[in-house]
Amino acid sequence: MKLRDWLELPHRFRWGGRSGDDCLMFCASWVWHVTGRDPVEEFRGTYSSEDEAREILTAHGGMIALVDAVAMKAGIRRTDDPQTGDIGIIRAPSWLGGKLTEIGAIKFGPVWACLGPAGVVGKKAECLAAWSVPQ
Repeated sequence: MKLRDWLELPHRFRWGGRSGDDCLMFCASWVWHVTGRDPVEEFRGTYSSEDEAREILTAHGGMIALVDAVAMKAGIRRTDDPQTGDIGIIRAPSWLGGKLTEIGAIKFGPVWACLGPAGVVGKKAECLAAWSVPQ
């Protein structure tokens, strides 16, 4: 299934990656779909709130550090030139309050596809870090 088709599926926002995804689990679910391996198996289903997600991120040195570690184990490397289908951390307004925050997203042409409470949306945003997903 191509990224466009995958993004059009009825994705649902849920913290922790069970019965839906949060922004990072959304990226991990895409990697799982493409590679056949869940890169965040150790975390999926272990938290169910924003506070619990924040605790995991803090314990691992932040969002970029955590994705770096998980991506490295999955054989996914950083890129300075993200292409459609690659994953990244962007800085964009949050759905939960509107302030600028780090969000996990998937590169889709000129925008980044992100999952929030309203579903999947495309955002033009500053990319803080990106990883090449083999496709």
